[in-house]
Amino acid sequence: MKKLLATIAITSVVIFSMTGCNKTQEGAGVGAAVGALAGLAIGGDTAGTLIGAGAGALVGGAVGNDQDN
Repeated sequence: MKKLLATIAITSVVIFSMTGCNKTQEGAGVGAAVGALAGLAIGGDTAGTLIGAGAGALVGGAVGNDQDN
């Protein structure tokens, strides 16, 4: 139950913090989160998570930037 409440609290903070962002920043944030999860699933270690987060942020930022224009 504590993990569920912590997850909900963290998710709420992230959602509220992204309300003032433009599409590039939103894309980078979502891309980093998705990339980190994918990197963890594929690599299974911290290095895979960090590489996935970095790659996801780059791709997500590029997609968001394209949507801004």
